[in-house]
Amino acid sequence: MTRVRTRIAPSPTGDPHVGTAYIALFNRCFAHQHGGEFVLRIEDTDQVRSTQRSEDDILASLRWLGLDWDEGPGVGGEFGPYRQSERSAIYAEHIDILLERGSAFHCFCTADRLNELRQQQMEAKQQSGYDGHCSHLKAEDVQARLDAGEEYVIRMKVPEEGFCQFNDLLRGDVSITWSQVDMQVLMKSDGLPTYHFANVIDDHLMEISHVIRGEEWINSVPKHVLLYQYFDWEPPVFCHMPLLRNPDKSKLSKRKNPTSINYYKAMGYLPEALLNYLGMMGWTMPEGEEVFSLAEMQAAFDIERVSLGGPVFDIVKLDWLNGKYLREQGDDAQFVARLLSWAQESGRLEPIVPLLRQRVEKLSDVAPLINYFFSGDVALSAHSFEHCKLDVLLSIKCLQFALWRLEGVSEWNRDAVELVLMALAKEMDVKVRDFLAPLFVAISGQAVSLSVIDSIAVIGLDLSRARLRHAIESLGGISKKQAKALEKEFAGLPIIGDATT
Repeated sequence: MTRVRTRIAPSPTGDPHVGTAYIALFNRCFAHQHGGEFVLRIEDTDQVRSTQRSEDDILASLRWLGLDWDEGPGVGGEFGPYRQSERSAIYAEHIDILLERGSAFHCFCTADRLNELRQQQMEAKQQSGYDGHCSHLKAEDVQARLDAGEEYVIRMKVPEEGFCQFNDLLRGDVSITWSQVDMQVLMKSDGLPTYHFANVIDDHLMEISHVIRGEEWINSVPKHVLLYQYFDWEPPVFCHMPLLRNPDKSKLSKRKNPTSINYYKAMGYLPEALLNYLGMMGWTMPEGEEVFSLAEMQAAFDIERVSLGGPVFDIVKLDWLNGKYLREQGDDAQFVARLLSWAQESGRLEPIVPLLRQRVEKLSDVAPLINYFFSGDVALSAHSFEHCKLDVLLSIKCLQFALWRLEGVSEWNRDAVELVLMALAKEMDVKVRDFLAPLFVAISGQAVSLSVIDSIAVIGLDLSRARLRHAIESLGGISKKQAKALEKEFAGLPIIGDATT
């Protein structure tokens, strides 16, 4: 086997996802089991959605789990830089090669034309995709339009007939007809590469030998194989892991399950237990052991034992496993140390002290006032909201809109939380006191608590999001039809002030 090099390439556009850790774990085990290197690369070409906060969260979460990398941000390496935003000159050089070889072309189609094309294809029940309108432009026509300053993207050419066949390490030979493959945009109008183009360039230049990623990328392989062919490069070995699933077998998503690693950290799960659990997703130890360390998994790792059945991310099983670690790993003194460390590291203790001191008369008053800061879900039912002046439907709307607006806060602090919630109440034309009442219950499980705005700011987005969802379900939940109507209404709200900073 050639020198084994694997990679994980997260996009810093949101919370650190357990799916990212799952794929990172299998990449790391495969590389190290073969004496190779595990590389971390930041795919931040989406300049609109990428944030430094998200990148920092992703790196911190992987380190917390013990998934350190051999090359990448903070570590360095001979194939850097490891952020795509710092590799623009490399992509520009390689897109010129494709243009010179006639493997890519300038596309001047406007958004209106593309939207009209998509609508026509939908009405004709055809597969949507680019129709090659600009692929046959003469060189002089292209140059004239470039000289005129017309906006363009650069697309790849795709064969009109035949099929792409490739081998997947877990699935064997896979065949996809070229008619199913779109003429992918490689360089956007802002001069930045798309994922597909940058991914191939970086994997080749960083000498990645095995691309181990989620199965949602299988249909993209023909585009990648074609690019390797255009450059006369040898493609890596492809291996597509089964996706993590909800208990109902749907794709794991934050709408149905907490997916942020930060949530599990805030809830008091141990990193070694969470990592152990992710290792059980679609893979088993030789003797069926359920409790094992990263080192033990790596020593026994054989990727051929990965099962293609969608592994179910079951919170109940994770709770059981985490409980075994808490009960059976270490002694009582170590348990106390971990408990105190979690309470302090969560960042929830110090901010609530000033709030507490104004409300207590003796230290024994503290526990009832702050227990919800250190709880997971709080006990709720529809009766918990009976004192609220808003009817059930409006209460649900306030909770859901608050959740969506809080998800848009880029710099998390008390002032930002207060700003977006106060603005939202005004936008919805609901009195602030009435608007906050269901939030008080959702966050604390009580009709009266310490300031709900302070509470949300302290417990953070992940726990707040989970509790708001729990409250919505306690009030009867939202159907798919209702969700679409609420999304439309939320999108149409007048924005008062800056709701994201």
